[in-house]
Amino acid sequence: MASLRRIIGTLITLLLLGQAAGFYARDLFGPFDRLIYDARLRMTMPDTRDDRIAIVDIDEKSLAEIGRWPWSRDRMATLVEQLTGRYGVSLIGFDIVMPEPDHSSGLNALDQLASGPLRDDSRYRQALDGLRPTLDFDARFAKALTGTQTVLGYYLSANAAPSGALPKPLVIDGPVPATLTDWPSYGANLPAFQAAAGRAGYFNPVVDADGKVRRVALLARHHGKVYGSLSLEMVRALLGDPAIELDQGVSPGSANGMLEAIKLRTPGGTLRIPVDAHGAALVPYRGKPHSFAYISASDVIAGRTPPADLQGRIVLIGTSAPGLVDLRSTPVGRLYPGVEIHANLIEGMLDQNIASSPSYLDAARLLLLIAIGVVMVFVFPWRLPWRATWVSLTLLALVVAGDLLLWRALNWAFPMASALVLMGSLYLWNVSSGYLAEYRTRRQFTRLFGQYVPPELVEEMSREPTRYSMQGRRAELTVLFSDVRNFTTISEGLAPERLAHLMNLYLDAMTSVIQAQRGTLDKYIGDAIMAFWGAPVADTHHARHAVLAALGMQARLAELNPRLQAEGLPVLEIGIGLNTGPMTVGDMGSAVRRAYTVLGDAVNLGARLEGVTKYYGAGIIVGEATRDATPGIVYRELDRIRVKGKLEPVSIYEPCGETGALAAELQAELDQWHTALASYRRRDWSRAIEQCRQLAAARPASRLYALYLQRAIAMDAEAAPADWDGVYVFDTK
Repeated sequence: MASLRRIIGTLITLLLLGQAAGFYARDLFGPFDRLIYDARLRMTMPDTRDDRIAIVDIDEKSLAEIGRWPWSRDRMATLVEQLTGRYGVSLIGFDIVMPEPDHSSGLNALDQLASGPLRDDSRYRQALDGLRPTLDFDARFAKALTGTQTVLGYYLSANAAPSGALPKPLVIDGPVPATLTDWPSYGANLPAFQAAAGRAGYFNPVVDADGKVRRVALLARHHGKVYGSLSLEMVRALLGDPAIELDQGVSPGSANGMLEAIKLRTPGGTLRIPVDAHGAALVPYRGKPHSFAYISASDVIAGRTPPADLQGRIVLIGTSAPGLVDLRSTPVGRLYPGVEIHANLIEGMLDQNIASSPSYLDAARLLLLIAIGVVMVFVFPWRLPWRATWVSLTLLALVVAGDLLLWRALNWAFPMASALVLMGSLYLWNVSSGYLAEYRTRRQFTRLFGQYVPPELVEEMSREPTRYSMQGRRAELTVLFSDVRNFTTISEGLAPERLAHLMNLYLDAMTSVIQAQRGTLDKYIGDAIMAFWGAPVADTHHARHAVLAALGMQARLAELNPRLQAEGLPVLEIGIGLNTGPMTVGDMGSAVRRAYTVLGDAVNLGARLEGVTKYYGAGIIVGEATRDATPGIVYRELDRIRVKGKLEPVSIYEPCGETGALAAELQAELDQWHTALASYRRRDWSRAIEQCRQLAAARPASRLYALYLQRAIAMDAEAAPADWDGVYVFDTK
């Protein structure tokens, strides 16, 4: 089973390695990787405000005060003039596009009159020329842009007709990778605006398959020329238009290598911006929406905003109004203003905290998968499901902690999904195979021990199978023998099927009592039962459990006899012998037949004790070692005897019940009996005769009291030998 587990585990590892290496289903775990990225981002984002950047918001308040969008260019000119004049901002970026002329002033209609009905009216034309500077809102807006640090916004398109004027393409040092997205069309600002501002950047986000914006392409192509995003162009404007270099690693199958970063070389050093092969950078979200200062555009136009709120800041002009459709779904908010995405990117580029996924992370991921596979398939044993769970949780904690460390310390966005899927798959397989192995072990244990040991002990043994064996060993155990009295006479008087029915009822009842007390059933020998306690499962209270089982067997037989009578079957009496001592226990026998059993002198004595129960009229007799090992049981001492095969005499006892559970009458009888036995052993025959006679009169059915009365009378009449030690010698069984 272990080799099969390792083979399947190795195949699972190789399957995941092939996927991670890109041989097939490259984006199989893309959704899972995105979920992990989002959780990691939300867990570690600072959730603080950056006061270097402010957003002038075309919000609901501004729309209510100034009017519906788009506003006249006159208003937009005032906005720019306020920002650059009164508020002295350092840079303006437009997250909006103005591709169409503004005719809201009526100048177009006046020009039509001048070229039509009033073309000969010189005074009209003179007045119109005087009004033109104030009515040409587009010209006014272009004038407001001239000489300012402003980056206009535009969008790239896949199918719309081109409009407006694009900025000058970027000059790239070195080859341009073919992996940059090539857009066939665009929607840009009026040529006059573009000429006045000089700079512009597109504001297209990258929308992932789940509809969320996690990246923005900082570079893109149009008709073979490269253009920059709004955030990149704003950073370049702040840094004095530095040259752009592309950091490209070595990638098989790519002539120019794989794009990894954009470098901006400035007099103060090089700004390195990590990007993917398509030129897209991960957005370093600071927190939930409104992690930057939002100022209503209407307040700026009206001059109500305190100058300190905008002085020297980088300003992005955009909208958070739902009706203007610039709310995006992001990892940190379902309705996130698109303008704030650019603010996060600008801050990330300036602070150099944009996360990266260098090409060598792919190799690191493969090494991690190999390490996980080796640990979870070959290093740790997985036979127990709890161990598989513990090791898997430990590995998971280490991998997650390592991932967070790389994220916080190095800004590495490690692709974790395949590693977690591998751990989960190997864990499920290991647990499943562990349960299968456990099931097979339990079946094996049930097959080996189920015929001897109660099911609850088989269950206990199967949890740690290596602790148990059927090999022979020496141990102190307690053995039980029971026998049906007068069984030969009973069997001769019954038909075979009736006898079989009787024995089935009897053996079922007795076996259930033995197993309820954690006993191991050794064998049935006709009507006899042999059982022992303390193996194969260790039991420090094996003697007590054996005695309680013997008492329980007598009680169960008393319950069974009325049923036997009701069925016309003979009632049964049994004798039970118990002994505790060192024995050899294990699987013994021949190649033809074997059994898990016990051997030794202590076992033989247990059998002898069962044989003398009838002589004393006792239902149960135990040896001295059993009595000494069960302090919670009350006993009646019966005799000191020497049995066949034993040189040393042994004291024998009859268990009467547990301490504190005896009836007062029985306790008084036991006290009286032990007094009589002491008189007998002191050779005080007259007192012993009197005491035994009283006991026999009170219990005429007691064979024990009658026996000792007879012995005392004989000793008194014949005079006991001088060397008499009170030991009775048996030469039976």
